[in-house]
Amino acid sequence: MRMKIFLPFFLLVAAVGCKQFETQRISSQDILREESQELNWKEVDQYPAFEECREFLREETAKACFGQKIKEYVYARLEDKQPVVTRAIHDTLLLHLIIAYDGEARIDSLEVDSSVVEQLPEIQVWIQQSIDSLPEIYPATKRGIPVTTKFRIPLVIQTD
Repeated sequence: MRMKIFLPFFLLVAAVGCKQFETQRISSQDILREESQELNWKEVDQYPAFEECREFLREETAKACFGQKIKEYVYARLEDKQPVVTRAIHDTLLLHLIIAYDGEARIDSLEVDSSVVEQLPEIQVWIQQSIDSLPEIYPATKRGIPVTTKFRIPLVIQTD
């Protein structure tokens, strides 16, 4: 008798319990969509770097090293030009620089005050030449994949 009561109860528990162990099939597109929503696309895992900056692992240090090296290369190129001005200049230019996923650097835009352009009409050409002559840049990465990044770099132009 106990067996007759126990058997239907056991079958009921087994049928309900097995539904909890069913697996759902998730498509790769669903996984990709979910991953894309979770990623912060405004941040990179590793910043672009010149060879001498690759040793820095901390985000702030790597970013600072990269920005400083860009400034050094631009300033060195500008110093080589030795421009002659009629009055002193003390202004800040904003260089919007794109580092592509292949490591190519290009100027997105350059914010220059008209008074600087008046005194140094070739300033944009000189900055373009300095960016074109940069040494090899290792691109930024996100999850090990090279990505394109954009930087805003202030350049102080000062003459006496």
